[in-house]
Amino acid sequence: MGVPLSGAWATPGTQVRVAQQAEALGYQSLWTFTRLLFPLQSNDAEWSSDFQPAFHYGVAEPLITLGFLAGHTERIRLGVSVLNAPFFAPAVLAKQLIQLDRVSGGRLDAGLAQGWSEEEFRAVGLPMERRVARTLEYVEVLRRMWEQDQAEFHGEFTELPRTLVRPRPVQPAFPLLLGGSTEKAWARAGRLAQGWVSPGFVTVAEVADAASGVRQAAERAGRSADDMRVVVRATVFLGEQLGSGRPPFNGSINQIRSDIEQMHDVGATEVFLDFNFDPRVVGPGADPAGSLGRVEEALSALAPTRRPVPAAR
Repeated sequence: MGVPLSGAWATPGTQVRVAQQAEALGYQSLWTFTRLLFPLQSNDAEWSSDFQPAFHYGVAEPLITLGFLAGHTERIRLGVSVLNAPFFAPAVLAKQLIQLDRVSGGRLDAGLAQGWSEEEFRAVGLPMERRVARTLEYVEVLRRMWEQDQAEFHGEFTELPRTLVRPRPVQPAFPLLLGGSTEKAWARAGRLAQGWVSPGFVTVAEVADAASGVRQAAERAGRSADDMRVVVRATVFLGEQLGSGRPPFNGSINQIRSDIEQMHDVGATEVFLDFNFDPRVVGPGADPAGSLGRVEEALSALAPTRRPVPAAR
């Protein structure tokens, strides 16, 4: 389940209520996402579409939100999909993630990607060029600080002097998922991470291609393809029964349930429902109480069939 994170309904009280209901109903995980800025002027085509303001207006900080929810839940896993890794000093981010793993009792899933917004890169004082290389280097720093008692790294973008890493996380292996929508991104996820996490608005065919690409890359790297996680963000637009040609996760409860099964059939290990992209839930004119009621009804109707998640290695 996606945590209420965007718009007027994303209050601390609503976040706790949805999180606790999801845990009680058997949902496996809660997820936040990242949006640093809402530029008022931009040359970026990503900001120009009609739906952009509705779901990127007023997005809460993802890690603090998960830390808050860790104290109000007991079993459900806590994931972020995704952090833009270049925006953080890797040693600082490692400390944040380790502490989040500790306060949650080892329930963290860390999704990382390289970012895409020019305005956000300008705001953090970094160039967009070589952001993939920077992200991969930062991943190595994060992994070393997570998994090694004493860590050290000397790279192109960052320096980590030999240091004792305390406190230690609960999970021994860094619970890393990588995002991205290209064959190279899928290959990186299979080679370096515990799996892949999708962007929103993906099709069944795209998930099938990604799942295949991730698992083939894992095998080439001498890793177990069966252990790879393929996590799909279901951007839900709940409404009436729609006809053929509808996008995935748009339509009635039965249609959305069918979409979830199709994603599993083509290789997804997990699908999480995210209502933060529906203007009727998060738009400037949306009623917070109405948004919560709409989502609570869907939460109950779509309560999941439990599926095992591969253990981190």
